[in-house]
Amino acid sequence: MSITEEEIDNRITLYSLISRLMIIEVDMEFLEFIEKNQNILELFPNYKEWDKRKEFSNKILKERYLDVDYANLFLLHLVPYESFYKRDDQMIESGGDNPVLSLYNSLDFRVELDKARVVSPDHIGVELEFIYMLTTALKKAFRADDKDGMREILQVQKGFMQEHLLDWSPMFLINMKREARTALYHDGAELALEFLLSDFEYISNKLEELE
Repeated sequence: MSITEEEIDNRITLYSLISRLMIIEVDMEFLEFIEKNQNILELFPNYKEWDKRKEFSNKILKERYLDVDYANLFLLHLVPYESFYKRDDQMIESGGDNPVLSLYNSLDFRVELDKARVVSPDHIGVELEFIYMLTTALKKAFRADDKDGMREILQVQKGFMQEHLLDWSPMFLINMKREARTALYHDGAELALEFLLSDFEYISNKLEELE
């Protein structure tokens, strides 16, 4: 399989980045990570040139603009949950019947709802974190030269993206990009959408190589 560790590391970085952006308000550590890494900053071109970023400290940016935008996007105006988009009654399935929960449990992925700004395991940030967790497992399999394990992880990722993440998140991300009031969340929505679509194609191509 023509997968490199660098490719896996890039996927880990991007899933970590976009899941963290969406699961809870940004903190100073997250903003400093973006500021200090030129390659990461380039992924947020409008944020890089944002006049308020050049005018205010990270602390003021967070408290005055970014926290407000997060609340508008994820808590007030939009609904970042798969069940809202896929259920006929547009209710959020926060109980044990949520379809993603059995998959999480089968792979020992525990959702700590109390530590994030989420009420259900099918929040976009949690679903992205699930793919991140699988990608870190892929790296372990790669280092162990476990090709069967790598194939199985890629198959789980492809299936989860087909049946869950890509079945609804593009609609949310398009709305998020349109509604965002800050450059960070506007760019984050665009980055997530473009990356998810390209990563699904990447996974599909790698699996085809194995057939």
